[in-house]
Amino acid sequence: MTTRRKRQRRRGTGRDAHQGRAEGFRLGWEHGHWFGRCEAALLAGAEPPPPIVQAHILFVASGKGFPYSPLDIAIADAFRGQAAQLTITDTKQPVADLALRIRPDFVIVLDGLEFDVAHVDRMRAGGIRTAIWFTDDPYYTDITSKIAPHYDVIFTLELICVDYYKQIGCPNVHYLSLGSDPLAFRPRNPERSQRHEICFIGSAYWKRVAFFDQLTRYLAAKDTHISGIWWERLKEFNLLASKIELGRWMDPLETANMYNGAKIVINMHRSPDDDTFNNNSAGIQAISPNPRTFEISGCATLQLTDVRDDLVSFYTPGVDIVTYASPQEMIEKIQYYLAHEEERQAIAMRGMIRTMREHTYAKRIQRMLGLLFPG
Repeated sequence: MTTRRKRQRRRGTGRDAHQGRAEGFRLGWEHGHWFGRCEAALLAGAEPPPPIVQAHILFVASGKGFPYSPLDIAIADAFRGQAAQLTITDTKQPVADLALRIRPDFVIVLDGLEFDVAHVDRMRAGGIRTAIWFTDDPYYTDITSKIAPHYDVIFTLELICVDYYKQIGCPNVHYLSLGSDPLAFRPRNPERSQRHEICFIGSAYWKRVAFFDQLTRYLAAKDTHISGIWWERLKEFNLLASKIELGRWMDPLETANMYNGAKIVINMHRSPDDDTFNNNSAGIQAISPNPRTFEISGCATLQLTDVRDDLVSFYTPGVDIVTYASPQEMIEKIQYYLAHEEERQAIAMRGMIRTMREHTYAKRIQRMLGLLFPG
């Protein structure tokens, strides 16, 4: 190689390094600036803590382990800030013995699918009031329909299930959606390796597979990250394989970092008649948003979600969330919001503010306790 060519090569390498540093500085500034704006919005919207309810609550966590354990912890924390006295146990423990000894004002069971209703019957026979919060309706109604009549009060995250439980003899049924844990699902400033244009986290139920089969080639050409089980079901899995983290459950912090690192996060609800792990022989439909709806928006990222009828009770499409009804519409909206950064960020910010104001677990527990202890 001649001396002249060596000099040109060194100059080229130097230029590349300079451009790389400049680009890294620009991205770092943009990410830090956005994170700072989100933190300022959170401080500006901070609310006083909810009032303390003068009651003793025995909270019975699901006890099902991961991935349910973060939900157990988040809801226990929400109770801790609102009940004058709180005792925590789980479904694997001798709950009836404990309740009959400490005499709480209410026993509240989370999920309860693996909890022997004999405990519930003993507690009620002893004059202790009981409630259960079903977290997977309507997908397990074959099971929950046998459990629900044993409790004094039913909470369900699916609006349609309110009438269903009343029809099978449960007089006190309330609609109470799940929410978001603001300690986990909040604005963050993740590593560069966790940043992508498009992100989807979830299992490849067949409805999702059929939908993503129509998006595979488009997503393969974008900066896409997908994480979850069963994605090898895709017809052209090989085209997306390098962009899929297959077979891994992420904890809330990891999930929140991926949401924060994406410009657009896709949400797609599970079909109520999907054959995978489905115990809904009555064919009850689902119109309420899933918990992921609140978790994504809590991270101040643009959420692109399919439509459920009751979504409008929680968010306003086009204002603090964006919806799609077909693969083509999803592509069009991804293209639009990737090209309109300020509009994308404005919707994401409004979604985060609304989530923190209305859809945290603290808000859900405040609502629950208000129903259990009116006045």
